[in-house]
Amino acid sequence: MLDFSFTFFFTLVNIGILFFVLRAILFKPVSKFMDKRAEKIRNDIEGAERDREEAKKLLSEQEAAMAGARKEAGELIKNARVQAGEQAERIIAGARAEAEELLKRAGEELETERRSAMALFRTQAAVLVMKASGRLLRREISEEDRAGEIAAFLDEAEDTL
Repeated sequence: MLDFSFTFFFTLVNIGILFFVLRAILFKPVSKFMDKRAEKIRNDIEGAERDREEAKKLLSEQEAAMAGARKEAGELIKNARVQAGEQAERIIAGARAEAEELLKRAGEELETERRSAMALFRTQAAVLVMKASGRLLRREISEEDRAGEIAAFLDEAEDTL
């Protein structure tokens, strides 16, 4: 059977004393350490949650800012295209006006040259007519007569044209 001797009770008392001593020396500090550790972990988790919420908020703000920047960039591109189109139209209109002016000046120069050529032709034709008339009449027409006849001939020719 069981033998409850003095050593058994002495061992029980030692275990009890050891329990209270260890509890006072180790259990309370370890419990405090574990409580502090648990509190620190809770605070870290709460801080991480706050940081995550703040990061979400910043992300949504950044996305809104990016959307605004994209919209503004689109408007800038649109305005630049409109301005480029307007500038192209101005350049084309200027080129057309310049081309029309060049054509007008060329036409005027051509008309001037045509008139000069016609005047030269008339003078030469009148001289030829006078020479031919002189040969037909078999006489020499003097320079004064020729000048007067040429002037009269040219006046008549201009009246008919």
